[in-house]
Amino acid sequence: MREIDRTAPAGSYLTEEEIGRTLAEFLAGERPRRVLLLPPDYTRLHSRAGMITAKLVETLSPSCEVDVMPALGTHVPVSPEECRALFGDAVPWEKLIVHDWRRDVARIGTVPREFVREVSEGCVDEEIPVEVNRRLLDPEYDLILSIGQVVPHEVAGMANRTKNIFVGCGGSAMINASHMLGAFYGLERIMGRDETPVRAVFDYAEEHFLGNVPLAYILTVCTAEGVRGVFLGKERERFRRAAAFSREVNLIFLEKPIRKAVVHLDPVEFKSTWLGNKSVYRTRMAIADGGELVVLAPGVERFGEDPECDRLIRRYGYCGRENILRLCREKEDLRGNMSAAAHLIHGSGDGRFSVTYCTEPARLGRAEVEGVCYGFLPYAEAAARYDPARLRDGWNLLPDGEEIYYISNPALGLWALRSRL
Repeated sequence: MREIDRTAPAGSYLTEEEIGRTLAEFLAGERPRRVLLLPPDYTRLHSRAGMITAKLVETLSPSCEVDVMPALGTHVPVSPEECRALFGDAVPWEKLIVHDWRRDVARIGTVPREFVREVSEGCVDEEIPVEVNRRLLDPEYDLILSIGQVVPHEVAGMANRTKNIFVGCGGSAMINASHMLGAFYGLERIMGRDETPVRAVFDYAEEHFLGNVPLAYILTVCTAEGVRGVFLGKERERFRRAAAFSREVNLIFLEKPIRKAVVHLDPVEFKSTWLGNKSVYRTRMAIADGGELVVLAPGVERFGEDPECDRLIRRYGYCGRENILRLCREKEDLRGNMSAAAHLIHGSGDGRFSVTYCTEPARLGRAEVEGVCYGFLPYAEAAARYDPARLRDGWNLLPDGEEIYYISNPALGLWALRSRL
């Protein structure tokens, strides 16, 4: 199997035909009997991994058996409507394999405590169990392809590659431990970086415990307009190059801090604060001390993607890093679900800036929103002032002289002052 990098010239994008030819080149000479594809779920629609998965199914199916298991992590399963939006007619919804992060996993090893302590600079001093979905260990598969987007990420630094395996297809212990490792080490020391403590743990786990798994990666770098690059192969060098390219494409550096950021969450894509809080952590390095983040969230109807995580968010709220660390020591239910604890840290302004969620009250009301330590404004009232149809990405000057910075989709980038990254 070849190692391939393909990028579009500045200002242009790879066409579906070019991507199809690249996939054919990548698979040339391969004769697998049974293949497992691991695309992301609908929350990563903009990765174009759905289109790539559909092309792989169409290419491989005539000569071998192909299974598709979205790398859900802790997210809800893909619905029939989402399946069609992702894969078109190539993948029937009833044929999707659903990853169960709490039950359908096997422990394959442990990252030693000494290694974790070293890479985290002493922030975490515990071993980390390594868990993956049992299907990845099935010897019937002679090719497993992990497909997804490399983009700045709050836990791993840059998303994808082995994150898709150990989180997207991982178990609760590994997900909890890796998320808390990132949260303890610090968001602003991680986001947008290739070399991070969490990535080091993933690399260790792959090197020591996945050696016999026939795994390769198809990585995209995208903007809202299209695919800027694809990176295909087994070696970590592909990820390193994709991460460097993503930093060029997906990092937006600002010359002055934002006093008021307004972020829109597409109601088709964002149903929970668990997902919608990309608006918080993807902008935090650009927001001024004492600034405000206004989140236009017409589709948000819950906090967690999982009932237990939703309960924990409602109970403890986005009350700040130090408070959550203290609560983890004191509260057994939070300590037992460290991915939820990490999420509460990620979604807080930590007293440095305020967060106002603007929801439809019939979906998620004032008492619920304020109960998790956010400000509240009804969506209709907020949209009358900050109309997504009229605002453009970047700086906007409103008729009354207020200056805001508008972001139409927080999933596609990382916004930061140069001095903070």
